[in-house]
Amino acid sequence: MKILVFEFATATGSDDPSFIAEGHAMLYGLLEDLKDFKTYHLISDDSQIMDTQSIPVTVNGDLGEWLKNNIQNYDACLPIAPEENNLLHDLTSIIEEQVVTVLGSSSIAVKLTTNKFETYNALKDKFPIIKTEKLYFKDLNQKSGKQYEYYKSHMKNGLSKVVKPADGVSCSGVMVVNSLKEFLTAKDHIHGLTQLPYCIVQDYVIGVSVSVSLLCNGDTAVPLSLNFQYIGLNSGEIEYCGGNVPFKHRLSELAMETAKNVIESIGGIRGYVGVDMILDEDGNGVHIVEINSRITTAYVALRKIINFNLGEAIIKSVQGELPCEITLNGSINFYKEGKTLRISVLK
Repeated sequence: MKILVFEFATATGSDDPSFIAEGHAMLYGLLEDLKDFKTYHLISDDSQIMDTQSIPVTVNGDLGEWLKNNIQNYDACLPIAPEENNLLHDLTSIIEEQVVTVLGSSSIAVKLTTNKFETYNALKDKFPIIKTEKLYFKDLNQKSGKQYEYYKSHMKNGLSKVVKPADGVSCSGVMVVNSLKEFLTAKDHIHGLTQLPYCIVQDYVIGVSVSVSLLCNGDTAVPLSLNFQYIGLNSGEIEYCGGNVPFKHRLSELAMETAKNVIESIGGIRGYVGVDMILDEDGNGVHIVEINSRITTAYVALRKIINFNLGEAIIKSVQGELPCEITLNGSINFYKEGKTLRISVLK
């Protein structure tokens, strides 16, 4: 099978710090795992060639146009791209339109999980997802008492709220607000990050930030690990700093079972996916934050300690076969340092 793997920053020469470190690390890990296949990967004119057995292919011009003209030369494609501004959805759609196998979720599933408000609506009556409301910029931009009225209605009882882009990636633009001034500052910041006409407001839940990594064949999902997330707060803006795999917690089983049920409820999710959650230390269980219908940063750690080749397992899961036995040997810590993702074996 002739496989094309591409990561958005490497394929386009993007220098966006919000995802470049994780993107490069995920790409390298995948290429290492798929070295026994006939694997190709995309690079831009100014991207540095990776030291892997994969064959680099240079992209000239727009990535989407390149895919339209060349993707049919491959049997399957595994895309790594941010969700913001529907990038992952649009690139996945191009691959599907050329009748090439996507080694990941369908464009329909990506579309649903990209928009956090649509995800909330799909899950709210069945799963413990954090309450989410939509606020249109046109209403908040009016110089009138409306801004204050919106603030009062969404910041009840003085509780903190989280304001974020509905299609953000890696905590980009996610802000915790406690006052009208902070609320309006967050709104203005987010407006510059998204092409959507609205942002979303969520309840601020105190607890432990985690994710669950899973493999899914389109019907059945298998949890692989619970992962701790290092989340920082810088001038009100939430930052994703790295993580630890695996993470042990008294709510581990509940978190993984909930993630499994959530993923199985959404049609078209395949391959490696992740569910972000907060574990409530007050005993109220798990709170779903969002779904990542794609490879997540935890992959770079999980692949080093799981009892099978994780890249090959992605291919098998899309073909319908899921692993029966999962064991994790050791613990991996990873953290962002500039444009690099540092990885260390703890034990």
